[in-house]
Amino acid sequence: MMTDTAVAIRPFEAADAPQVRLLLEQAFGGTDEADLIDRLMRDGELVLTLVAERDDEIAGCVAFPRLTIADESGGTTPAVGLAPLAVAAEARKRGIGGALVRAGLAQLRDMGETLVFVLGDPAYYRRFGFDAANPAFRSPYNGPHFMQARLCGGGPVSGTIRYPAAFAALG
Repeated sequence: MMTDTAVAIRPFEAADAPQVRLLLEQAFGGTDEADLIDRLMRDGELVLTLVAERDDEIAGCVAFPRLTIADESGGTTPAVGLAPLAVAAEARKRGIGGALVRAGLAQLRDMGETLVFVLGDPAYYRRFGFDAANPAFRSPYNGPHFMQARLCGGGPVSGTIRYPAAFAALG
């Protein structure tokens, strides 16, 4: 898939790891998000990871970790998170982040995923179909920046959202 900025959106490959790590460290000013991705990959907790490539360089990355929603009876339903999303400083404001999010959500929909949750700027994520998360979902991230997108019909409307253990290490 190409964007109008001559960037190819493609699945993450193992050879991308060093460039993605550097991108995340630079974008977030530290190692927390890079360490998060490393651990999610190592633990097999990523549903989908995409990169934006321009001139053989990684210009952006988005990851979608597996979440679960526990209901009152103890049953669980799979869901997906969107975290992190990063674009190289010199490539920002060119639609790369949006292209990554749109491509990821389309692939998740095709995979049969029903719900995606994100902690982010509502003004940014609303353009992709995210709305304030239903307050009936309980999460450590509840608040005005906790959002959900329903990709297709079905799926729970309440429950406790469980994140992979790698998120516990975030500060």
